Amino acid sequence: MRITKTSRGFDLVTFKDRYDQPCSLQKSSIATEDCIWFGIHEQIDLYTKEVVGPGQRMHLSQDQVKELLPLLQRFIDTGEIN
Repeated sequence: MRITKTSRGFDLVTFKDRYDQPCSLQKSSIATEDCIWFGIHEQIDLYTKEVVGPGQRMHLSQDQVKELLPLLQRFIDTGEIN
């Protein structure tokens, strides 16, 4: 994982997923509430390694992340989500 800042000064964490896709966790610039962007930053073809399109990132609020955390912790602890 690499932690940097965007050109506008927002925190940005970049990493690759299990399929070597470039992913990011980024503080959102939305002014009305604290949110993050999270997901695949751009799609890379697994065979050619070429960029084939934009990624799909989720725009999550603090409440949404709070709901996901217990499920993610369960996965860390047990390998399951339920």
